[in-house]
Formats: sequence, structure tokens, C-alpha cells
Amino acid sequence: MPTPARRDRSLTRPSLSETQSRLLSYLCDRVDGTAYLKAKHVADELDLSSKEVGINMGILADRTDEVTIEQWGRSSSTTWKVDAGD
Repeated sequence: MPTPARRDRSLTRPSLSETQSRLLSYLCDRVDGTAYLKAKHVADELDLSSKEVGINMGILADRTDEVTIEQWGRSSSTTWKVDAGD
């Protein structure tokens, strides 16, 4: 039985909001290799709240292949591990 054709992931991936696009651009521009980023510092640089950063980092973790995002710690401000790959 033939297998169904694979769909292009870019066609099935939901589009990003303006905030998510800004955050992704920020991460791609600033992370070379692996970095650990505090939500409050990212929020200050992008004029967002820490909560907005946290919500959108979680969404980006599921929606993008450009960087790998993992929640790393939750002390005074959530730390995110971001890996930009090669």
C-alpha cells in the first residue's frame, strides 16, 4: 500500500504573531550556539512583560525549527535554554 505524501512542514505550521516573530528574530540575532536567557532581560530589551516572553517562548518552542527552546529554571525569573544549532 503506498504511503501518503509528506506535507511540507511550512504549510502545516501555524503562522507566528508579530510578538513571536520579534522574539524569534531577537533569538536568532543574539544566540550563537547555546545560551541561557532570563525572561526579564529579554522582556526589557523587547519592551514586553516577562509573562509575554514566557508565553511566547513556549509557543515558539513548538512552532519553530530555527532554534531549540527549553524552559530551564523558574527562580526569580524563568530561564530559557536556547540552542541555535550549528
